[in-house]
Amino acid sequence: MPADELFPSQPPPAEARHDAGGSAPSGTTASRPLAARMRPRSLDEYVGQQHILGPGQLLRRAIEADRVQSLIFFGPPGTGKTSLAQVIAAKTRAHFERLSGVESNVADMRRVLVGAANRLENSGRPTLLFVDEIHRFNKSQQDVLLPDVESGVVKLIGATTHNPFFFVNAPLVSRSQLFELRPIDEADLLTLMQRALADTERGLGHLKIRPEQGALEHLARVSDGDARKALNSLELAALTTDPTKDGSIDITLAVAEQCIQKKAIVYDGDGDAHYDTISAFIKSIRGSDPDAALYWLAKMIHAGEDPRFITRRLMISAAEDIGLADPMGLVLTVSAHQAAEFVGWPEARIPIAEAVIYLATANKSNTAIVAVDKALEDIRKGRTLPVPQHLRDGHYAGSERLGHGVGYQYAHDFPGHFVPQDYVGADLRYYEPTDLGTEKKIKERLDRWRALATEARRRKEP
Repeated sequence: MPADELFPSQPPPAEARHDAGGSAPSGTTASRPLAARMRPRSLDEYVGQQHILGPGQLLRRAIEADRVQSLIFFGPPGTGKTSLAQVIAAKTRAHFERLSGVESNVADMRRVLVGAANRLENSGRPTLLFVDEIHRFNKSQQDVLLPDVESGVVKLIGATTHNPFFFVNAPLVSRSQLFELRPIDEADLLTLMQRALADTERGLGHLKIRPEQGALEHLARVSDGDARKALNSLELAALTTDPTKDGSIDITLAVAEQCIQKKAIVYDGDGDAHYDTISAFIKSIRGSDPDAALYWLAKMIHAGEDPRFITRRLMISAAEDIGLADPMGLVLTVSAHQAAEFVGWPEARIPIAEAVIYLATANKSNTAIVAVDKALEDIRKGRTLPVPQHLRDGHYAGSERLGHGVGYQYAHDFPGHFVPQDYVGADLRYYEPTDLGTEKKIKERLDRWRALATEARRRKEP
C-alpha cells in the first residue's frame, strides 16, 4: 500500500464549507479536521521533538537513510506519533501497512503478516507495519506479531500513549527502539497554527483570518502541548466566526477561549499519568516545595482521583520523609485521611491541602525508613539472633526453671525510667537521628542512653 494511499493529503476537489475569498481546500480535505489535513509530509515540515529529530540525531539519520528498524513511539496525545509514521511512510521504499489496536483483530494481523512474508520471499521488498495504539492489543495479539518482527519479515512501528514497558510485551520492546515524544512547546504550537493560517492548499489560508493579539498564544498555552487540540480549536474559531464587512474573520481572545474551553488533562486512572503525577506530588513534598505539591494535588483532584489514594500516599510520605523530625506530620495526615473519608470531594480538598502544606514545609528526616531497612537487610543476610534469656516471657508456671525472664530489670523502677540493659544480645546500630526539629531532642536523649549502655557493657567486660 503506497504511502499516499495510507495517509491521503490531496483528495479530489469539492465545495468548501466556508468561503471568505480565495480558493478553498477541496471538499474531502475540508471534511477532515485541520490537524489531519496539516500533517507534515516530510521531516522538514515536522515541528517539535528535536531531542530525537534534530540534526544528527539517530532517528533522523535512520529516516533520511531509509534504515528504520522496529520502533515504538510513546507520548501524550497530539505530540506527533502518527505524523512521524506518515513521514516515514513517505520516505521509505518498503511496502507500508497499517493496523489499529482499536479496530484490527488477529485475522487482520495474520493477513498482513502472510502478505509481508510472501512479498519478502518473492520480490525481496520489506514491509513496514504501523500499529496505532498498540497498547490496545492484548498479550496474545501482540504475541502474533513477535515471530515476524523477530525474523525481520516486518519492521514494526508502534504508537502508544502508554509506557511501553508496562503495556507492550517485553519481547517486542526488547526488539524495538523506543522513542518518547514530548508535549509540543508553545513556540512550536504557534508555528503550526501560523503555518495553517498561511496554507491555502490544506489549511485556512483561503480565509482572511486576523487573530487578535494573544488569541493564538492562548490556544497554544491551553492546549498543553497537544498540537491536535490547538489546530482543531483554531479551525473551530475560524469556521464559527462571522466575517466582517470586508470579508475578514477576526479571532478575538474571547473567541479563542470559547473554542478551546478547558483542556482535558492527560490522566489515566491506572497508567503512566496516574503514577507519574503521584510521583511528582510526593517528590515535591520531599523537596519542600508546597506550591508544586499543591499543583500536582490540584491536577489529581481535577482528574477525579480517589482521595483515599492521595491520603494513603501522604501517610507514607509523612512517615518516610518527615518522620521523627516532626511526628505531628503523620498525626495530621491520618486526620486528613479520616476527614476526607467523611466529607468526600470537593470538600476533602481542604484537609488534604492542609496536610500537603504541612508536610511540604515541615522538617525532613528519613531515618525511620533507613533504620528499619537496615534491620531488614541484616535479617535477609541471615543475621538471626535468639531472644536473650532475661527478655523471654516469664508469665507462666515453670518459666523461671528455664531461666526465662530471670534478671530482667524493669526500666520504670530506675531514675529517668532508664536502665542500661542488653535487649538484643549484640551491638547493633540502625537508628541515627538527625539534628532537625523534634529529632534533635531525640538525638540528645538517645546519645545519653547509648553512652550509659556502652559504659555498662564496658564495666561487665573481664
